[in-house]
This record gives sequence, structure tokens and C-alpha cells, in this order.
Amino acid sequence: MEHADLVILGAGAAGLFCAGSSLAQGRRVLVLDHARVPAEKIRISGGGRCNFTNLATGPDRFLSGNPRFAASALARYAPGAFVDLVDRAGITWHEKTQGQLFCDGKATQITDMLLDRMRGAELRLGTAIERVDRQAEGFVIKTPGGAIAAPRVVVATGGKSIPKIGATGLAYDLAAQFGLRLVETRPALVPLTFAEQDLALCRPLAGLSVEARIAHGGGAFHDALLFTHRGLSGPAILQISSFWRAGEVLTIDLAPGRDIAADLKVARGSRGKAQVATVLAQLLPDRLAQAVAAEAGLAQARLADQPNARLEALGARVNRWQVRPVGTEGYRTAEVTLGGVDTRDLDAKTLQARKVPGLAFIGECVDVTGWLGGYNFQWAWASADAAARAP
Repeated sequence: MEHADLVILGAGAAGLFCAGSSLAQGRRVLVLDHARVPAEKIRISGGGRCNFTNLATGPDRFLSGNPRFAASALARYAPGAFVDLVDRAGITWHEKTQGQLFCDGKATQITDMLLDRMRGAELRLGTAIERVDRQAEGFVIKTPGGAIAAPRVVVATGGKSIPKIGATGLAYDLAAQFGLRLVETRPALVPLTFAEQDLALCRPLAGLSVEARIAHGGGAFHDALLFTHRGLSGPAILQISSFWRAGEVLTIDLAPGRDIAADLKVARGSRGKAQVATVLAQLLPDRLAQAVAAEAGLAQARLADQPNARLEALGARVNRWQVRPVGTEGYRTAEVTLGGVDTRDLDAKTLQARKVPGLAFIGECVDVTGWLGGYNFQWAWASADAAARAP
């Protein structure tokens, strides 16, 4: 039987980083993954530029059953530490907005850096994990190529999001096998879909992006919103999707910072002969203004003919648009998986299972889910480093 000091299951961001950090401990490290190519999520992230961290990282930027669980790992491996690695690798980067750091070039530069950093560890791709069993000396991992014994196993197989690049629920199966609790999983950072009656407005506006503000379930975001043929997307929607639950109503401000009703009332005094849609188009993107006016039956109406009540209703339609999504686009397009291995069963300092010595869970499979904007990658680096440095 083959032997290793540490077997890491998963060659994504967390798994590769954990391998590199583990080499400093003088261990023989073996990384296994069923995929043919490592770190596909890095490759497609950030529009191919990889939003590899966020300078504003802190526990308050993560959702978890225990909001403080991530604090230890995040404090011990801060964004600046990863930026130093990127700089030493000669990878140029830029800050896009709100602390989000992206590569100037291709995202695969980050993967190449991680692979270079883990030289000395062995990476086996195209290797399925058939079983993981516990024995007196540690664990036995069974693969089509044979069994591997190791005193320590780190599970870094990710969540269920984007199955077309190989995502599976293996981490959750292993957690359940070893008696760890699981927090319900669902797609997060994902577009929302609407019922047919609500699509009447969205479909004509598909492709239009506007600034919006959404507050719901403890989250509040001011960012771009994108109308689609199926509902809504864009950063503001992806963010709030982590806080939204099926059946709940969202209230969206499509003109943050403006009181549309008040502006229309003022314009009525000086531009009463103008059409409502014409004046509204000076306050909103033209396509949105035309669609909102038409929906209210005011496409050809003069502003002077509208009573306060009607203008207030029109303003509410823009500043307090209420809509009940019927669902999300699911794991197919979700950037991450919300929920996962219950943090109550993990040690915050080492990410090891409290009742299963030598077994750790890191990255997306843990019930720690970041906001959009590089936070989930920073959790991957921090949790991986914590597990690697465990004695």
C-alpha cells in the first residue's frame, strides 16, 4: 500500500494552496482530483481575470451559522500575505472597486503560481476517490490505482456550484460518513428567476444594467443590477441571493439617491406639457423609463395631467419595486454553495473535525460563504493555510 503524510482531496484553489503550505512542514503531500485539469474555478473566475482576494476581508463579509468561526483563519492569513505571493510571482494586478483585486492578465497565472508553489508535492489528476476509511493509524483512500494510507486527510473538494466543471457533493458525503453535521446547502451568488407575469417588464429590458440598492435579510448592497430574459442578475442581485429565501419578496431601489416621485412633481410645474416617459428618461436609463411608463399606462400621457397619487405610485415603482422571485438559476450558474460542513464540528484554528483527529475540511465545502468580490478565494487561502499548519 502506498503511504503519504498528507492526502488532499481536491485540486482547486484551497487544495493547491494547502499543498504548498504543507510542504513547509516537511510532509510528503499527495493531491488527488477526479478532474483532468486543476483549478477550473480559478480559470473562469472574475471574467477570466480572477478576483483573487479583497482588501476589505473580515468576518462580517461572510455568512455562516457561526459568524465568528472564520475570524481565526482570516486573521492569521490576511489578504496582504496572498498579494505578496502574487507580487513575488511577477503577476500584475489592479484594484477594480470596493477592495476587489484582479489580475491584469489571465486568471491561469494564479493557478500556475499555486502549482509552482507546491512543487515537491505530487498532483494526480483524473483520479476518482472511491472510498475514504478510517483505521488505527489514520485513513485509507481507495482509488482506481490502488489504496493510499495517510495519517491526515484534508477535504478540499468544494461545493456543488458549476457542476459542468466537475463540482460534486463528495465533501458532504464524507462529512456525513464521519458523523459531522451539515448545514442545508443551496446555490449562492446566483441570478434570480421570475414568474411569467414579472418577466413582462424584464424581457424587453434584457441586457440593461442599472445602479440599484437592495436590502434584505440582513444584507444591503448598492451595485449594478442586470435585467435578463429569465429575471435579474448583476452584482447587486448575486449578493442579495445569499440572503434571499424562496417565497420572500425583494424591495429594489432602481434609482438610489433619487426620489422619483418628488422629481416628477417638480418637473410637472415647469414641463407639464412633456410626456411622462420623456421626463422619466432624464432620471433613468431611457429603456427603463419607457418600460416603467408603459407598464403604468402612461406611455403617451402628459406630465401635467397626472395627480400626485399617480406620480407617487410611479415613483414607488422605481424606488420601491417589489418582486417575488420564483427561484434561482441553481448550481448551474451559482458562483458558490451556501451552507455545508457545520462549523460546530470543526476546530476554528485547524479546520480539523473535533471528533475525527487528522481529518480537516477547507474552502467552499465548509459553512462559510463570502460575499461577491474575492472573499471566497481569501477564505480558500486562509482555511487552507490553517489546515496545513496544524500540528
